[in-house]
Amino acid sequence: MKILEEAASRGAKTLSEHVSKQMLAAYGIPVTGETVAAKATDAVRAAAEIGYPVVLKASGESITHKTEMNLIALNLSSEVEVREAFTRLTSGGAAREVLVQQMIKGDRELVVGMTRDAQFGPCVMFGLGGIFAEVLQDVAFRVAPLSRREAMEMMDDIRAKKILQSFRGKPAVDREALADILINVGRMGLEQALIREIDINPLKVPGGRPVAVDALVVLQGEGT
Repeated sequence: MKILEEAASRGAKTLSEHVSKQMLAAYGIPVTGETVAAKATDAVRAAAEIGYPVVLKASGESITHKTEMNLIALNLSSEVEVREAFTRLTSGGAAREVLVQQMIKGDRELVVGMTRDAQFGPCVMFGLGGIFAEVLQDVAFRVAPLSRREAMEMMDDIRAKKILQSFRGKPAVDREALADILINVGRMGLEQALIREIDINPLKVPGGRPVAVDALVVLQGEGT
C-alpha cells in the first residue's frame, strides 16, 4: 500500500495512530471518528463536528506511548477544555499536532494484534486489553490466515471469555463482528509485507459492536 511504502521510504519505524487506523479502516475494521489538527482553532472545529465529549491525543509517527507520557486528554466537553488540552499537548515539543477523536465509552476493553513470527509468519493475537493487557497476559494466538471457526475459538480460549457475554446490563459482544476483525488483521499481515506488528488496544465494545479506539502499526526494519 502507498501509505506503507511512503513511510518506509522515510525510514519511519511506526505509523501514527491516525494513519494506523486508516490502514485498519481500509480492511473493514471499525475505528473511531477522528481528525488531525495542527492549530487550536482546527481542533475546536473538529470537536464541534465530531460532537462532544471528545478526546485529544498528541499525534505523530514517533509517539507510541501516549498514556505513559501523559499525552492524552479525555472527556473534553467544551471549546475551552479543547483549547487548553491542545496547548498542553503541543507544548514542550512532544507533538506539533493532535488527534481529535470521539469519546468512546465502554466497560470492556479487548486487545487484537498481529506479530510476524520468524517461523510461522503472521500470527493473530486476541485477549483482554486496556491497562490489564500486559499484567494479566490473557491472550490467544492463531497463525494467519484465520478461518471463521478459528476466530471464534480464539474468543473461547481466553480465561476472561465471560466478558464477551451480556455484562452489567450491556449486550453481549457481537462475535461475528469481532471474528471479522481477527480475520482481517490476519489478512493485513499476509498481504502487507512491510508490516511487522499491529496493536489494537483498546478495542472497546459500545453497544456490543467492537471499535478500535487506539492502534499502532509497526513497520519492518532493515534485516527483519
